[in-house]
Amino acid sequence: MSLTEEVHALRQIPLFASIEPSKLKLLAFTSERLTFAAGQTLFHQGELGDAAYIILDGSADVVVETPAGARKVATIGKHQIVGEIAVLCDVPRTATIVAAGTLVTLKVSKENFLRMIAEFPQMSIEILRELARRLDSTTQQLHAALSK
Repeated sequence: MSLTEEVHALRQIPLFASIEPSKLKLLAFTSERLTFAAGQTLFHQGELGDAAYIILDGSADVVVETPAGARKVATIGKHQIVGEIAVLCDVPRTATIVAAGTLVTLKVSKENFLRMIAEFPQMSIEILRELARRLDSTTQQLHAALSK
């Protein structure tokens, strides 16, 4: 995948959709492209977050450790971002991310991610929206689980 294709992929993600292409090109250029084989782990629950990952191709499972053992809670795919919560909040990773098949990502360092947020307030708004959507989904799942 070329730098131009990476920029196109970044524009598909709501967080980056309103950012001018030249800035996205810089973000793509300063990020690291990584390929993971099926079953390979991007990061583990509890680790400190040093980067966010943008999925360029493939999918990954979101696995959470529970008292009953590891539990897959979601699958994420192309044009989604993962790992940003630990980067934004300086908290340990909230889940383990495992490649479901061949997975191609763009690893965005914490420094670059935070710089983009500082330079582009619209990105902050999109992050708030995404986090609110996730909180709403989690709350609905919790209510459903407690209703059983």
